[in-house]
Amino acid sequence: MEDSDRPLSERDLAVLALERRSWPGPGAKERVVRERLGITPTRYYQLLNALLDDPRALAHDPVTVNRLRRLREARRARR
Repeated sequence: MEDSDRPLSERDLAVLALERRSWPGPGAKERVVRERLGITPTRYYQLLNALLDDPRALAHDPVTVNRLRRLREARRARR
């Protein structure tokens, strides 16, 4: 079975759900990432970046994925 045929994992869905939220201040999201997902913020952002290129993530949550893709492209353009 190809990756595109598989549904997103529970962890992938949790990452997308965290990105839909707004966060009150610095450190809050990182704390939730460690507590709920049990991974480091660095690993979280690696997973998130991979999800932004995954058509399954786009199909699941196009608003969030497209918003994050625009932000990523803007950061790359500033470099």
